Amino acid sequence: MDYNKTYNKILTDEEFMEIKQHGSSAYPFQYYYDNLELFDFHCIEWHWHREFEFLYVESGQVTCGIGEKKIILSEGEAIFINSKILHQFYASSDGVIPNFVCMPEFIAPENSLIYKKYILPIISSNISFQCFRINESWQVKIIQIMIKIMEIQENEKIRELATLALLQNLWLIFYENVKLSGKEEVQTVDEAAQKRVQLMMQYIHENYNHGLSLDEIASHIGVSKSTALNLFRRFLHTTPVDYLIGYRLQAASWLLKNTNKKVKTIAYESGFRNVDYFCRLFKRRYHLTPSEYRCICLK
Repeated sequence: MDYNKTYNKILTDEEFMEIKQHGSSAYPFQYYYDNLELFDFHCIEWHWHREFEFLYVESGQVTCGIGEKKIILSEGEAIFINSKILHQFYASSDGVIPNFVCMPEFIAPENSLIYKKYILPIISSNISFQCFRINESWQVKIIQIMIKIMEIQENEKIRELATLALLQNLWLIFYENVKLSGKEEVQTVDEAAQKRVQLMMQYIHENYNHGLSLDEIASHIGVSKSTALNLFRRFLHTTPVDYLIGYRLQAASWLLKNTNKKVKTIAYESGFRNVDYFCRLFKRRYHLTPSEYRCICLK
């Protein structure tokens, strides 16, 4: 199977949900076969969506940033990320991570007893993620089902029905074993603080090509500059301004790979008003000039 090479710019609505549709309204399930080596800096940047996400580490070692937490997954391990949770994936070298996302109502209709009794409690819980390790028998069962779901994507004859049947079986095992109450082993996230970070990220995503200051980013959600700094450092381990610059450079790298626009035009469209400054920052981050980067990407 070919690796996913789609560039996903994160855009969200007023409730901080990712706009990009995974799958379709008729079949809200999507499988991705990702290799972190193909992403800039071996990283899938911070994003969030309403869908559940299940990720398996086929090879390599992957660091998952989820809210304020960092989780290391080794080959053969997997993870579930709950709806609306901010997350990022990174590998120091290669990291093959087949994964799938699905709307909660793919498992059962939203107005059904199944949804209200077995799905909504997970969405509404304080569980932000659940790791699946190979030293727990029920978690091994889930990993095995995840692998079957990924393999069945090649079978066009029964793919959709088999995917649903397997996913419902997976969810049954998950629901039977996950702890919905009690503090032990519960993976939580500060939802109010996360939403503030997401709102500032959203503001940057929508306005990165304009002149933005820390004051503007912070005042957009009515917090002080120090609060904005603390929130970004707490969740994203960077500052709002550094995040803005990184996002601009990411946008520029995509334009360099996918358009024939001049470097000066790309600098301006990415939010840089001085092309020399843009080139210095780009080389510092990518260790290549914009022109060298474009040549390598086009080979």
